[in-house]
Parts: sequence; C-alpha cells; structure tokens
Amino acid sequence: MNIRTASFALRVVRRREGDAGILYRRTLDANQNERLTRIAPISPLAFSAGTKLLREAVRATAGPGTKLTTGPFHALDPDWGARVACYALTASGLRNSERLHKAADHLYHSDGPEAAWWFGLMVNGKKKRVIRALRILVEAVK
Repeated sequence: MNIRTASFALRVVRRREGDAGILYRRTLDANQNERLTRIAPISPLAFSAGTKLLREAVRATAGPGTKLTTGPFHALDPDWGARVACYALTASGLRNSERLHKAADHLYHSDGPEAAWWFGLMVNGKKKRVIRALRILVEAVK
C-alpha cells in the first residue's frame, strides 16, 4: 500500500524532547479532492510510550523490518489507522507514561472494527465524552 491509497498516514517528526508523530486521515475537501487531514499530534512522551503500537501499525502495512523514520509519511491500513487514531486522541494531554503504555497496549490488542467504531464516535459526535470513556476503558486514567 502506498501513501496515495492509504486511509491513514503517520508522520514522524523530531522535536527537542524527542521523536513525536502527527496522524492524518484521508478525507474529501470542498472541491471533492482527496486530501490528508490532520487528526491529532502524538507528543514525544506518548510516542515513546506507544512505540510498540506505532511500529506494528507501520509494519502491518509496509512489511516486516520497516522502521519508524522521520521525514516521509508512513501509510497505515484502516484497522491499524483507527487504533492509532484512538491512541492519539486518547493520549492527547496525558502525562503519565505508565498509563499511556497501558492504553497503547490495550489498543494494540483491540479489534480494528472496534477501534473504528470508537474513532467514528469521536469524530462524529460528543468528542469529549467519548474520549473520557475510552480513556477509562483502556486504563489511561483512573
């Protein structure tokens, strides 16, 4: 799968605090052109806590041995893209690395369609309430 056909894309960027990520989703703009739209940034702390999830998402699409490198976009398939999107939205604003690691681990082992359902709720409705509920379910908060 290449970046032109991918539903989701992850871009790894280097910041002063360490590597971070930005997650994008393919959507239609006003002129009905497909564009990558930014979903959420992944902080350096969340990136390091969820490295296993992010690495496996990239490898599931690009093949084994693929590394998370800075620079170009990494294509993600719809199932892994939904998992990473749930993690990115759930991890935004959180500072406890243990909890972020638990959340990444729970989403790593979750079903793709279930993650897509949660992501759909976050995008199309009561975002704050859904994020709070998912944070509780994946043990990102107490």
